[in-house]
This record gives sequence, structure tokens and C-alpha cells, in this order.
Amino acid sequence: MPGEKRISVIGIIVTNREKSAEKVNDILSTYGQYIIGRMGIPYREKGISVIALIVDASTDELGALTGRLGSIPGVKVKSAVTV
Repeated sequence: MPGEKRISVIGIIVTNREKSAEKVNDILSTYGQYIIGRMGIPYREKGISVIALIVDASTDELGALTGRLGSIPGVKVKSAVTV
């Protein structure tokens, strides 16, 4: 059904934290109503940050969130959606 909310997992890798972190956090704040949980790990040895999100959102809302995140230079995003 269109608009039906589903649980999803979003994996985010930030390769340029200094330039991208503020934009990522602004977007996550904007979509905060859909975020159930968030875990962020800085991997200093590799110079990256890894963020895992659990969201409860429609596919349209998920697509808007991941699309905005993926448009930030130095940010890679993948998601998995429940059936």
C-alpha cells in the first residue's frame, strides 16, 4: 500500500567528516520523527564515520531521506526495507 510505514535500516558512511558532518546531522534532525534509533561510530584509523539508523517510514519518506543524504559529497548510503 502506498504510504504504508515500514521498518528499515539505513547504513551511512561519511568519508569526509569535517565537510559533511554538519549537513548529515541537519538532515537527520529534519527527519528525526522517523528515526527510532541511531548509532554512530567514528573509525579514526580509517578516517571515516559509520552511522546506522533504524527508521519507521513510508518508502517515499525513506527515499527522500536517503536521497538527501546521498547527495552530500563524501557520504555513501544504503538501506534495507522490511517486506
